[in-house]
Amino acid sequence: MSEADDVPRVEGMDLIGGDISMDFVNTASGRTGPHPTERLRAYADLVTWAERAGLLGPERADRLRRAAAEHPVRAGRALEAAHTLREVIHRVFTRTPAADADLEALARAAAAATAARHLEPQPDGGYAFVWPESDELEQILWPVALSAAELLTSKDRARVKECANDSCRWLFLDRSKNRSRRWCLMRDCGNQAKARRFRARMRENR
Repeated sequence: MSEADDVPRVEGMDLIGGDISMDFVNTASGRTGPHPTERLRAYADLVTWAERAGLLGPERADRLRRAAAEHPVRAGRALEAAHTLREVIHRVFTRTPAADADLEALARAAAAATAARHLEPQPDGGYAFVWPESDELEQILWPVALSAAELLTSKDRARVKECANDSCRWLFLDRSKNRSRRWCLMRDCGNQAKARRFRARMRENR
């Protein structure tokens, strides 16, 4: 996990999950350790993440930032909803079997996302489901919830893994042919593990 500075932020995190719901879960890390990392500290962080993940264009992102500034209470509730959804998704994909309450919460979020979509004509003459432009601050969570539900009910569910680094534990889709991937990024968590093993061997040799 590369970071922009000493304080982990969404601007500096790698998007390696292979699915937007996994990248969303990865805005937090080290959940079980003494120093968990939270990258969604404010609603503006959520907007920035959504831009980087390709869920929002610049104009739509600016519109949501303005709406959040004008309605800080709503923005706070939307951020709380983001944290809640994120942890529900994390538990659903890391606990076997998933808790009924978490499955129901994800199902409700996916249903709300589906209900918010409209059918609209497209330039090629066809039609598509789209989320209309609005100031709804929780709209960022709609594609995340749908993506998580679709992943959970697909064959790719079996490819979801946790990074083997205990201080990380990011989630990712293992697309390797033999499903042997262990790290979110070899250059970060993988190299850290190699360095630890090397130091341990050196201590043993001494």
